Amino acid sequence: MGGDSLLGLLPPKPGRSNEQSTCAARIHSFCRLVRREFMELHTDWLYRQITNELTTFKSLHEVAFKAAELCPGLVPTQQQLNLERTRTQANKEGYEIDQGLLFHYLLRSPEVGNHLVESALRPTPRAQELIAQFIRDGYFDLGTVLLERKGYAAHLTINNPHCLNAEDDRLVDDMETAVDLALMDHDVRVAVLRGGVMTHPRYAGQRIFSAGINLKALNAGQISFVDFLLRRELGLINKIFRGLLAEGDEDLLTHCKSSRIVGKPWLAAVDGFAIGGGAQLLLVFDRVIATTNSYFSLPAAQEGIIPGFANLRLHRVVGSRKARQMVLFGSKVSACDPDAKLLVDDVVEPSLMDETIDQRVKQLGSPAVFANRYMLNLAEESPEAFLRYASEFSLMQAERLYSPDVLEKVWS
Repeated sequence: MGGDSLLGLLPPKPGRSNEQSTCAARIHSFCRLVRREFMELHTDWLYRQITNELTTFKSLHEVAFKAAELCPGLVPTQQQLNLERTRTQANKEGYEIDQGLLFHYLLRSPEVGNHLVESALRPTPRAQELIAQFIRDGYFDLGTVLLERKGYAAHLTINNPHCLNAEDDRLVDDMETAVDLALMDHDVRVAVLRGGVMTHPRYAGQRIFSAGINLKALNAGQISFVDFLLRRELGLINKIFRGLLAEGDEDLLTHCKSSRIVGKPWLAAVDGFAIGGGAQLLLVFDRVIATTNSYFSLPAAQEGIIPGFANLRLHRVVGSRKARQMVLFGSKVSACDPDAKLLVDDVVEPSLMDETIDQRVKQLGSPAVFANRYMLNLAEESPEAFLRYASEFSLMQAERLYSPDVLEKVWS
């Protein structure tokens, strides 16, 4: 009898006795040991089956569910995760840990990992459908992100005002689409990211950059491991850092006039605060402007999770000691603090933000900027280091999402 069948003999998680909960944990533990043994032997074979011998590019979502189809019991099916989606985080079975295990092994294999990352760097189907309209109109409201071309700059405005621009599955999808459109439009030479004006009572009428992960959505079980946590790092943020992969895509080459990598300089304008995921974003930007009344923090350790790829990048920016203070202890950095000079390039009065953005956009618009930022990024973070971190992050973050200390926090 398979693990799922055995779990089916038990009541749903909220109704289990202590003894039944222990039994469920043992079933999961044994099944994951078997999955590890399978992936140790068959990682390359499985991925080659999914991608038709590396000839097709699949999204992270497609990889996860094609693996479920090819190897029943290895990872959850779409039906299983749809059911999980109806439960709070504390009441989920925890099947996403098995997805974390899958991607841990896929990203650990150099050939497979590189192909998977390159697949995630390709434009989304949604962006490919919208690019002609954006090139024509220079404007698109994606829902939680507003995209507008002004001169040769694409301005992305995060517009999730009811939750202070906190990140959820929808925002990641809209953000990655906006990033793709900005990168695909050959009339755009610089991209700017800024938070929109809030409707939240405490900050009504003020701009806010980002409150990080939406903890309310996490509590409700609405934060996806693959479509939020992995896609955000391998897709959205990695595209800002490394650019779109255009090789072999004639439609993309037509829009972008590039032979392989379509990358552009990025400027972040921080009003109010950049908490958690918002602060993580800043680590891949070429220029950061912040208002004098803004601050930055990475409270993920206090929330019980890993702050994305900040542990890979933050120490390069602020040094090891300060990185540990921010990650392990959640220390805040105000824009006017001396340490903020390591995170921010310009600290300005709120009334000067628009003017400063315009000045920096002009400086970043130089034709030589792309080549130099590409080489700087390559020197700072090799593809090998990225893959090694991504592999460990995949499993560790999935396990953290279902750790008792995290579930206690989201439950309360």
